[in-house]
Amino acid sequence: MAGFPIDPSDPNAFADTPLFRELQKVLASSSGPVNWELARQIGIAGAQDGREDPTPTDQDRHSLEEAVRVAELQVARFTGLEPPTDIARVTPVRRAEWVTANTEALREVLEPAAARIASALEGAAGASIPADAFPGAGAMLSQLSPLLLGAQTGGVLGELGQRAFGQYDIAVPRSGQAQQLFVIANIEAFEKDWSIPPAEFRTAVAIHEVVHRFEFSQPWVHARFLELIRDFISTLEFDAEAMRTKIEGLDAANPDALQSLMDSEEGLFGTVLDDEQKIKLGRIQAFMAAAEGYGDHVVQALGSDLLPAYPMIAEAMRRHRETASGDALFERLLGVDMKREIYEQGLAFCERVVDLTGEATLARMWDSPEAMPSLPEIEEPRLWLARTA
Repeated sequence: MAGFPIDPSDPNAFADTPLFRELQKVLASSSGPVNWELARQIGIAGAQDGREDPTPTDQDRHSLEEAVRVAELQVARFTGLEPPTDIARVTPVRRAEWVTANTEALREVLEPAAARIASALEGAAGASIPADAFPGAGAMLSQLSPLLLGAQTGGVLGELGQRAFGQYDIAVPRSGQAQQLFVIANIEAFEKDWSIPPAEFRTAVAIHEVVHRFEFSQPWVHARFLELIRDFISTLEFDAEAMRTKIEGLDAANPDALQSLMDSEEGLFGTVLDDEQKIKLGRIQAFMAAAEGYGDHVVQALGSDLLPAYPMIAEAMRRHRETASGDALFERLLGVDMKREIYEQGLAFCERVVDLTGEATLARMWDSPEAMPSLPEIEEPRLWLARTA
């Protein structure tokens, strides 16, 4: 890049270029390691993608409020868990609103990882561009990193927004105002495609949402989840050589090339796990397997008991899940391997514990961080029972 006609370290260098004026607006719209406004815009565009995204009606809200109240009573009775102390607002939303809500809710989960990724990205890219050849490379890369991570985050949220039914389709604890979001366009499309009675399907979705809210409202859960994520990220190493190769091979003039990179499983980075990191990864996998497995277990038990159409709903949901090989949030944004098989192991653990003991014993895993099963215990439930029962 020797002889580059404009000094990119000059903040006014591109002021007269319309494209870069627009780019500067996006850059200025968000601070931090992720450009959240870009993530929101890309996420909304991806979630809608030419699909109808109608405004929910009062009837939608009334039907879901009724479904949630039924689910709350049934989940409390079945699990014996202490219900949340706050009252969640039941809100049917458009896909665009679901994306916007999650760009806010996921900041505390994603930003520590994004900060570490940004540092590794800048280091890898800086090593590929000699400072004397491109004096402004450092300044440009410090702005490029939040854009790349914003695009990556937006791509994942857009993909999830096309198929999410509720807030806990991203099944992670979160802080902030208590609310339960239901994506009406996706729910209605699923009901129509599978000829499922709307009242029964919305009750099944409500049970899924409510049991996750019960799980994640236990006093220790939110802090424990963030602790596991931050501990894993704090010592995570990235494959710098692979990052340099991708950066050097990226055609900046071809938007499709960037999009293809963002849509890939690894994105712009690949993680390098030593033995310590594998142990930390296992703790996250065990937490999520237990949380999602327990949710699936309760939905199956209550759905089978309450809903005549549940066998049809279960089969439709099984096929729906088969279209996603893993958890895009964890795999592409946090570098955490979270295949569907891990969640299935969590469900099998719950079913085996109940077969050997009962629901009250299984619910003990929500008593404290120490009561949660490890990966070896999920694979062999008797180990967990020997330790806790």
